[in-house]
Amino acid sequence: MPFALMEPLLSIPGVESVSLQVGDAAEQARAAVAAGLLIDPMAGVNDFADTAAIAAHLDLVIAVDTSVAHLAAAIGRPVWMLSRSDACWRWFRGRDDSPWYPTMRLYRQDSPGDWAPVMARLGHDLAAAAAARDQNCAEALSRKARPGW
Repeated sequence: MPFALMEPLLSIPGVESVSLQVGDAAEQARAAVAAGLLIDPMAGVNDFADTAAIAAHLDLVIAVDTSVAHLAAAIGRPVWMLSRSDACWRWFRGRDDSPWYPTMRLYRQDSPGDWAPVMARLGHDLAAAAAARDQNCAEALSRKARPGW
C-alpha cells in the first residue's frame, strides 16, 4: 500500500503521527517527516525490542499486515490493521476483530486494490476517536478545576 494513501490521516486534528517504518517503506514518508507532519524515531532502532519500546508509548498503531502490526498487538497496544480483500486465513472473513489479538481492529478492503473506502472508514474512525479523547481530557481538566474535587 503506497504511503500516499495514508497521508490524509496526518492532517486529522488532535492526532500526532509516528512512523514505525524502516527501509524502502520509510523512504516514502520522508517528505511528511521533513514537513513536520510525521515523527520518525526509527533511526536508532536496531531490533524488534526497540520497535516494541516505541510502540508501547503510542495510543494506537495503524499498519498494514506486517510484523509491526503483530508486534504492537502482541504487547497489547491498540492496532487498526489494514487488510487486503484476499487476506491471510488468520483474519477470517466477515469480522473486523481478531481472535488472536483482542486489541486489534481490522479494516478490510471490499475489493482488490481498492483502498479508498478503507481509508475513508479509518479516517472517520480516527477523527472520532481523537475528538472523543480530546473531549474526555477537557472534562477531566474541568473536574480538576472545580473546588472540592
